[in-house]
Amino acid sequence: MYMPEKAAVIGAGTMGHGIAEVFALAGYHVGLTDAYPEALEKAKVSIRDSLSRLVKSSKITQEAAEQVFSRISFVGTVREAVEGASIVIEAVPEIEELKKKVFSQLDELTGSSVILASNTSNIRITSIAEGLRHPERVVGMHFFNPPVVLKLVEVIKGEKTSDEAFENAYRIVEKIGKTPIRVMKDTPGFVVNRVNAPESLFFCLLLEKGMAKPEEVDAFARGQGLPMGPYELMDYVGIDTVVHSLDYYARTLSPDYGKCRLFHSMVEKGMLGAKTGRGFYEWKDHRAQVPKAKPAENIDLLDVLALEVNEAVKLIEDAISSPEDIEAGVKLGMNRPFGPISVASSLTNAEIRAKLQKLHETFGVDVFAPAKSIAEGRLREIIQSKPAAQEKKEERAEAGGGVGTAAKYLKVDRPSSRVARIMISNTRNNLINHEVLTELEEELNRLWNDREVVSIIITGEGKNTSAGAQLTQYFSGPVDFMEASRKGERVYKLLQEIPKITIAEMKGYTLGGGFELSLSCDLRVASEDLVAGFPEVTLGLVPGWSGSQRLARLVGISRAMQYILTGDRRGASELVADGLIYRVFPPESVDEETVKLASELASRVSPVAAAAAKRLVNRGADVAYDSGLEMEAMAMGMLYGTEDLKEGISAFLQKRKPEFKGR
Repeated sequence: MYMPEKAAVIGAGTMGHGIAEVFALAGYHVGLTDAYPEALEKAKVSIRDSLSRLVKSSKITQEAAEQVFSRISFVGTVREAVEGASIVIEAVPEIEELKKKVFSQLDELTGSSVILASNTSNIRITSIAEGLRHPERVVGMHFFNPPVVLKLVEVIKGEKTSDEAFENAYRIVEKIGKTPIRVMKDTPGFVVNRVNAPESLFFCLLLEKGMAKPEEVDAFARGQGLPMGPYELMDYVGIDTVVHSLDYYARTLSPDYGKCRLFHSMVEKGMLGAKTGRGFYEWKDHRAQVPKAKPAENIDLLDVLALEVNEAVKLIEDAISSPEDIEAGVKLGMNRPFGPISVASSLTNAEIRAKLQKLHETFGVDVFAPAKSIAEGRLREIIQSKPAAQEKKEERAEAGGGVGTAAKYLKVDRPSSRVARIMISNTRNNLINHEVLTELEEELNRLWNDREVVSIIITGEGKNTSAGAQLTQYFSGPVDFMEASRKGERVYKLLQEIPKITIAEMKGYTLGGGFELSLSCDLRVASEDLVAGFPEVTLGLVPGWSGSQRLARLVGISRAMQYILTGDRRGASELVADGLIYRVFPPESVDEETVKLASELASRVSPVAAAAAKRLVNRGADVAYDSGLEMEAMAMGMLYGTEDLKEGISAFLQKRKPEFKGR
């Protein structure tokens, strides 16, 4: 696989030295340079501080940190930096002519096989590559700040970028441990900044029309669970940076972006935000002094979300990026739990169209008008579309008997021939969201008819099973929230009904939805460090994925009330006393011991008998006693003719281990 040994980074500012550190952490030797020697000295200090933080958080060792730092060469010229490099990343200020000048120099100093990448956040790659001898090797590689922390990298294809250079750049991003998304067609702002562009205009016009004050809007935003309101965020980024972006969009996307004059006047007065100590707010000790205010009442969260959906639809219509990549880009680039495709999926075309039409009429800008697909009532169709390359990939996978797309939030393996293990992998606490439930449903349906698998382990990756639902998901209203509850109930019920032995491995935090997931399994084992419970009532909720019903059936109404109404967290010993846990293992061996148990059960239990027993116990609890007995007798009659029964009796008489076939 393509893997250069050396990278070069041109520009040692915040983004440049962060990108250099990312490549060095991935094992690359890096040449880092800047036109200003003092910038290189600052970069050395910043990289050392960053590596120290990684050591302090136990992400790397002190020895590894020293090795990483030693792989970075701080050099005074571009020629020294690029010597021997197979990829060069430009990270100079966001000035088009400056970037063109740098690339012209790189074009002369590097061989035609060297990938030249720009970290530009807005400027079209085609423009940057204009006039070069080899524009086919120029790509966009847009990291997000801070590069060491944020996972997203937009990989952008210019009009003359070759497929080879584009795909090689994509693979390099994967190699350095980041998550790439494909921007297949060059556009100002690419994906994330393009989706956000109308919002900057919206928040400017909102103030110009006197519809709200900055502190009122920011209070509203914080009330929606956001850590920072839009005006505080613009102060933090820099009002001049926002103005430069809007000016560029006015020249390249729509003159509407030039209708914002307030931000220009702030820049003329030197009110740039945090960098000058004053923007929308006064800044002291790196913090905005936001006046207390009541949340604005004349704006709606859907105002902003509809604008994001609208711009995302335009990107799909123009074949710039796929719905999947747009969703991932906004979530990772903005560090949010949902993106515009999730929002669009939970609303109707009519709702989005009506909101956009109102914004268009109120502010008089065409950028806010509904995109063609929304205007024509085809929102659902466009957000579910797939690029041709993805469709071909899935067709090839289906032809070969494989799975078209890999799970993102689950990890599934086969620790032994008759055991499947499903691990939730979503944040450190393995939170459960719509995507997790969807993938779990798909995986359980796939395993349903897998004759080899007898036991299924359900757990989380790492130290925790799951701390519960990801409450920051977007829901359009009560009905939407209710349907999310029904989805969880439906998926968890599969664990009860699947004709396999399901084992919940409960470890670390197993709370709320994670606890309900465990209760839906046939057997539960735990680590000694288990912390289980239902915190829902302390959040104004109830257990909404079958917990209120399932727990009462397992431990009785009185005990269930104690668990649910107190919100208390309980350890493994308490759950053992209540009959909820079968076995307890040390934390360091719980994964291994659970696999041993699952393998043991799979080898000595008849699959058809286990499936029948599950059905009897679960269904029998819901019917009259006599009806349950009748079901039991019918199960016995069904099992009498099975090969497993004959094998079980034969093995018992011969004093050997049975070899059940599930027939």
